[in-house]
Amino acid sequence: MSGRKGGKKKPLKQPKKQAKEMDEEDKTFKQKQKEEQKKLEELKAKAAGKGPLATGGIKKSGKK
Repeated sequence: MSGRKGGKKKPLKQPKKQAKEMDEEDKTFKQKQKEEQKKLEELKAKAAGKGPLATGGIKKSGKK
């Protein structure tokens, strides 16, 4: 069976990415993302402190 050798083949090396300079737009975008992430984490912390929202369980109709 040709082409099958033991062990894994090493992946080809990827060229190193050039560190591109960030524009003002990129900087503001990153800043907004960080702020939104912080807000989400704060809301999650507040929500975790409270109990579950739906505590009714299975709803049953009044009909029999």
